[in-house]
Amino acid sequence: MQRQARPTASTPRPTASTPRPTASTPKPTFSKPRPAPAPAAARLAEVDEIELAIEKLVAGGDGLGRWEGIPIFVPRAAPGDRLRVRLVERRPDYGRGEVLAILTPGPGRREPPCPHFARCGGCDLQHLDDELQPRLKAAAARETIERLAGLELPAPTLVTGAAWGYRLRTQLHLGTTPRGLAVGYLARRSHELVPIERCPVLAPDLEARAVLLPRFLGPAAPRRLDLAIGGDGALSVAPRQEGLPSGEVVLEVGGLAYGYDARTFFQAHRGLAAKLVETTVGPWTGERVFDLYAGVGLFSLALAARYASVVAVEGDRVAARQARLNARRNRLASVEVVDQAVETWVGGLPADAERVVVDPPRSGLLRTVREALLRQPAARLTYVSCHPATLARDLRELKSRYDVESVTFLDLFPQTGHLEAVVQLTRRDEPAAGASR
Repeated sequence: MQRQARPTASTPRPTASTPRPTASTPKPTFSKPRPAPAPAAARLAEVDEIELAIEKLVAGGDGLGRWEGIPIFVPRAAPGDRLRVRLVERRPDYGRGEVLAILTPGPGRREPPCPHFARCGGCDLQHLDDELQPRLKAAAARETIERLAGLELPAPTLVTGAAWGYRLRTQLHLGTTPRGLAVGYLARRSHELVPIERCPVLAPDLEARAVLLPRFLGPAAPRRLDLAIGGDGALSVAPRQEGLPSGEVVLEVGGLAYGYDARTFFQAHRGLAAKLVETTVGPWTGERVFDLYAGVGLFSLALAARYASVVAVEGDRVAARQARLNARRNRLASVEVVDQAVETWVGGLPADAERVVVDPPRSGLLRTVREALLRQPAARLTYVSCHPATLARDLRELKSRYDVESVTFLDLFPQTGHLEAVVQLTRRDEPAAGASR
């Protein structure tokens, strides 16, 4: 007979109110917590190929689909496509793939017109109808800006132009092939040269010269050349090559003559340059305007017709020198060109500025520039951008002192995933409550 343990100080004695266990008393049960789903990277590591339905285009031109809820980005995809995709990159919260087979094409898909599109990295969207491309890009850009900036934008205006034969400038790569020296572009995500025999996005005068370059270059030719043409078809090549022109070319935009060469940046779409200037400058007038990242003066010269004085700030010395030449060429004595990096000059921005125009590189505004625009907010700020994500980052901070008045998207880069944005902002007299600074 088993003896029961004697009660101790730590063992409570049974009382009349203490239920005694019986054979019918159910034992407590405990459910095991469900295991958390494996991270995306771990799940993607188990597969090489997947079937994917493409939902939409995202900023930059890739298609977006989801596999088991994980976002997968696929170049050369079209909304509505059902694809077989090979995974080429696995990240903690997303993946990237490439198209192996088109199982069901989306409604906007077409055969790419250029024979080099399958390998060439110069274009992204030739597989989509020309009319569809800008609408998809504008929707993607708007979604990116609103999501990252925490803004609800006014309904954007979309401006389009010629989809082919529009480019005034290009950068070409050169390499040796079994057939000799070849010119072309790099393959997607690669340093491999894709020789070209044609490039239908280039202006016809530029295309004709580009494909003939190997005839004029020797074995010591550089690995990369920049080309630009003017309004009369004159060519400029950089770096300088014996037997090839390298000087200034001229293009008329909105009644103003602009000189530039292959070394300096100038907007590439010959048919939309005037519309870009018109959209940026707008109808406003005043005493003084500051044009930051002025380049060769594309906006500065046009602003001089509406403001008594223009201060054009440009850090690239070649471009700044060209801006001065352009002001003199058009007899615009009211344009002052400051040869200084914007981030070092901007501390001198006056507190009572009527207007500031910024057209920064793809990386957007440096922090020092954003801080100056917040510390000394202009009555009107015009932001010209070719990169929705960096534009959104900057607007997220600027919205504490500025309201977005209007947004215009211009398709300056047909057949690619890029889109230009012009955002007009006005100063808010009091900072927004709780806004990020």
